[in-house]
Amino acid sequence: MRANDTLLTIEEVGARIRLSKPTIYKLIRQGQFPKQLRLCANKVAWLEREIDGWVTARAEARVTG
Repeated sequence: MRANDTLLTIEEVGARIRLSKPTIYKLIRQGQFPKQLRLCANKVAWLEREIDGWVTARAEARVTG
């Protein structure tokens, strides 16, 4: 496991990027946000490095866009 392979819950993702759960799931459905990993029947998580990459891409798009 790499250093940035930390798993984040939906609550942690929402707190980190300041978006609500419904907005996060809407972005996933639209293909605009990293998909969650299914850990078991009732538990999902996101890779921290993928969330960090999404934030970085948004920041870079702001600068270049």
